[in-house]
Amino acid sequence: MCNSINENINSNFLHKIVNDDLDNNAYSRNIATRFPPEPNGYLHIGSAYAININYSIAQKYNGTFNLRFDDTNPLKEDIEYVNSIIADINWLGFSPKERIFYGSDYSNTFYECAVKLIKKGKAYVCDLTPDETREYRGTLTEPGKDSPYRNRSIEENLDLFERMKNGEFENSAKTLRAKIDMSSPNINFRDPVIYRILHASHYRTEDKWCIYPMYDFAHPLQDAIEGITHSLCSMEFKDHRPLYEWFLNELDFCEPPKQREFGRLNLTGVVTSKRYLKELVFGNYVDGWDDPRLPTIQGLRRRGFTPESIKAFVNEIGVSKNQSTVDISMLEHCLREDLKPKVDSKMVVLDPLKVIITNYPDNEVEMLEIENNGQNPDSGTRKVPFSKVIYIEKEDFMETPIKGFHRLYPGNEVRLKGAYFVKCNDVIKDDNDNILELHCTYDAETKSGSGFTGRKVKGTIHWVSASHGIKAQVNLYDKLLSDEGLLKDSSKGWDEKLNPKSLLIFKNSILEPSLKGAPKESKFQFIRHGYFCVDKKHSTDENLVFNRIVSLKDSWKKKK
Repeated sequence: MCNSINENINSNFLHKIVNDDLDNNAYSRNIATRFPPEPNGYLHIGSAYAININYSIAQKYNGTFNLRFDDTNPLKEDIEYVNSIIADINWLGFSPKERIFYGSDYSNTFYECAVKLIKKGKAYVCDLTPDETREYRGTLTEPGKDSPYRNRSIEENLDLFERMKNGEFENSAKTLRAKIDMSSPNINFRDPVIYRILHASHYRTEDKWCIYPMYDFAHPLQDAIEGITHSLCSMEFKDHRPLYEWFLNELDFCEPPKQREFGRLNLTGVVTSKRYLKELVFGNYVDGWDDPRLPTIQGLRRRGFTPESIKAFVNEIGVSKNQSTVDISMLEHCLREDLKPKVDSKMVVLDPLKVIITNYPDNEVEMLEIENNGQNPDSGTRKVPFSKVIYIEKEDFMETPIKGFHRLYPGNEVRLKGAYFVKCNDVIKDDNDNILELHCTYDAETKSGSGFTGRKVKGTIHWVSASHGIKAQVNLYDKLLSDEGLLKDSSKGWDEKLNPKSLLIFKNSILEPSLKGAPKESKFQFIRHGYFCVDKKHSTDENLVFNRIVSLKDSWKKKK
């Protein structure tokens, strides 16, 4: 499971659509798909799903794949988002190479197409305010009513539209609307606005334009201009498809692209709404768009997810006609499957408790040989220093052990990973009864690999030599939301919706010395704790910071 190529993605209803078009010679050009993000936020896991669908179809049919920025709203878009989207797509391995386009580059064509509709009597300039336009539109059960400006002459509409372009009117003073059918049961057909006035500087065209096309108008034109054959988008656009086709038909495009829809991906336990993500980021509830608790591609990357695991996940899901909600444990499973054979294991003590091995020579240091990856024999071994004073996890000791506790407690013996048996003899405390350190003894005959068979112990714990260990910060993550049901509850603020334990910081963790100088984004398995990644944002050579990517426990197989 979780292979990078999966039969689910290689056989689906979208492929049948493409195959039928090829059999019927619907296009005289190669198959062409696109991913058209609006540069007003960062990509997330749902975006990766949509990109993969479009990219994989282009690959399957030896076609082309375009990255096109639908940047026709200067109020929301920014070059920061453009750069982040390009970086994310390249990192994921869906590089469009030289096929990167911008809707704003087609502004002249958009305008010419609008003029053509006016000349055909299919568009008119309307003076209704936005509120009046909504009122006239009607409801799902009641038809709309005609605008009083609907029957303006072609000449008047051409004049007014040109004056709109020339900046003679204020924002929202006028719109250009398609003239279709105000009584249509499809509310999208009720004379939709196709151009609005926005006196705002655009990040690419600057102040050249003060009128901008609406998405429903720009979308089919962008596809047609670029020669797209199959415009694949999520199911919420299905009711817009007749309008997509109406524009292409009225504007006489030859071999027009076809819009087809697939089910949107939702993931349990995460926030994928762009509006909610912006509220979290700009409200400083998280550490930016790349916060490891967010499902943004940059957040997943900073957390430590790999492109291979993300692509394996979206391939495993396949393509559905209906919206689906997938348990996040499946994504985590794909990540573990990817990391298991690749990364080395290390000993790291998150919450240190000092242990003095009283009968170990004072100045002796042994270099013990420990395997790098039990899942991959070819990964070899490493040398780890062992000395008289070590650190273990506080949770690996109980003064009064509960039933089934097989780690260290007074009088009990455990194995130190790759080292010796040790027995706890004394517990040293301060005046407030807080444990300061443990005094233990070791058995020199029990060294790992020596073949010792004299007795057995039930517990094995990891450790780090006190005089050789490296201090670091380790971040553990949990789900960001305390309860998914609260997400859309407008009566509660983010402070009430967020899980207060979504981030636990261990500032005094101790690492084995082989981790010194670990490069940013390098990944390791910390024995018993899970898979970890060197934080690319805050880690430095002097102050290492690690993020837990995922725990070792895999619950997805059990759920299946």
